[in-house]
Amino acid sequence: MDNTTFIYLDNAATTYPKPGGCMQRALERYLEIGASPSRGGYDLAREAEIAVSEVRDRLRRFFGADKDYPLCFGGNATDALNTLIQGLTEPGDHVVSTCLEHNSVLRPLNHLRAQGRIEFDLAGFDANGFVGPNDIAALIRPQTRMVIINHASNVLGTVQPVAAIGEICRNAGIPLILDVSQSAGAIPIDMKAWHVSGLAFTGHKSLLGPTGIGGLIIHPDLPIRSIRFGGTGIDSANLFHTQAFPYRLEAGTLNLLGILALGESLSYLYELETQGYRMKEMALTEQLRDGLLKIDGIDLYAAKSLENHIPLITCNVRGYVAADVGAILDGDFNIAVRTGLHCAPLVHERIGTSLNGAIRFSLGVFNNQAHIDAAISAMSMIARNT
Repeated sequence: MDNTTFIYLDNAATTYPKPGGCMQRALERYLEIGASPSRGGYDLAREAEIAVSEVRDRLRRFFGADKDYPLCFGGNATDALNTLIQGLTEPGDHVVSTCLEHNSVLRPLNHLRAQGRIEFDLAGFDANGFVGPNDIAALIRPQTRMVIINHASNVLGTVQPVAAIGEICRNAGIPLILDVSQSAGAIPIDMKAWHVSGLAFTGHKSLLGPTGIGGLIIHPDLPIRSIRFGGTGIDSANLFHTQAFPYRLEAGTLNLLGILALGESLSYLYELETQGYRMKEMALTEQLRDGLLKIDGIDLYAAKSLENHIPLITCNVRGYVAADVGAILDGDFNIAVRTGLHCAPLVHERIGTSLNGAIRFSLGVFNNQAHIDAAISAMSMIARNT
């Protein structure tokens, strides 16, 4: 792909391009020490385990978790959320969540309810895209086993008041589970300060890592069960899965290359932090929002204020199906965006876009002023032709 002409504005799906140096260094390290972590007593296997442990420690610090918080790797945030939801709930339990959730939360909850295992209630969100902490509190019952919320909406870009919700959960003695798929790497996160008991992350979005690597971090007192069983490299004589962390939630061989790449991308993010990259992303997002607002025939959703927001704007062109606009942007202007329901159908139901979906522009660290100007110009031309 020729990056001089191609404009990628779908970073909420996965960031592109990846920082090439990070991938190269991870591959070189993998080719050097590519034995299975925890699967041998020889030096190479121990070196691989040390490398994995170092990335675990760095991720704990990145998410504001103490050293004793278990960090367990998995394939992605969906994998981690399924582990948390299924590993924490028992028959008869009740769960509180929100209408902002991605299907990675909504589908496990609905499947468990269809099986007769749990009940759940969903808090709504206001016209600006925010869930009220008191609305969460009002749904809590004696049987409530957890509150699980999407930190930053992948449709609206709004960042929920997690600290206030965490205080409510702490006072009620209920674990707060946080889906940080969109927020990790885009905004600071502090598990301990916000009283978050479990956090699910993926590496391929704003953490700038590859696809296929993610995981979860939990408070050491969170009583989570294994939901998958298999080899761990330890306690092999036991025919039941070990309950020692992190192996309790890590059945099978780890994705060593993905873990090494995620570690390298964390180093890259620390470098970017010194350059104020988050402020730059939001400044470009504001310019995009302001430019779209000036175009007749374009409707924006939950973008009146960009306070407590990630670099994401969702809109529609009146008279067009969202998918058609996406096709025009791609075919005529070489601009990549995401259209449709974004795997979050209840959000679209609430904002009135269930039938035709919406157009999502999501910015990343490699977007620049020229990309924003081109996107505004393209949308202006499309809107004029309605």
